[in-house]
Amino acid sequence: MDVPPISPLIFYRDARAALDFLERAFGFETRLVVDDGQGGVIHAETTYEGCVVMVSGPPAPGGLYASPLDLGGRRTGSIHVQVPGGLDALCERARAAGASIEREPADQPYGDRVFTCLDPEGHAWSFGQTLAVMTADQMAEATGHKITTALEA
Repeated sequence: MDVPPISPLIFYRDARAALDFLERAFGFETRLVVDDGQGGVIHAETTYEGCVVMVSGPPAPGGLYASPLDLGGRRTGSIHVQVPGGLDALCERARAAGASIEREPADQPYGDRVFTCLDPEGHAWSFGQTLAVMTADQMAEATGHKITTALEA
């Protein structure tokens, strides 16, 4: 099985419920589950548009990894998914599946339409759809931020 060079790994208290949610809410497809022999998940892989998100859980008590539920809802990161279209419908699908929408779909000055939500364990997910391809200069002018590209650094 091919795994892309970069694939995030997310820890859940209930990895099986997380996999089900990712399928219902976002349209991910689970392609691999390694059972721990007691109904838990040692490792799983779910895919979207050729990308892989790895899922594991539950985290070991007192270990280095945790669900936001174990951290009082605090998050240390977010997964961003760029979609080819249908962002508003995806937001409604996520809401219907139980996602908490933190930021409703909105056009951004840098050319994307974006929404942000939380899954049932509090992991943050953002989704973007490109509406207009812009140069760094156009984005800088639209946002008021200095933007440098690798070629300018």
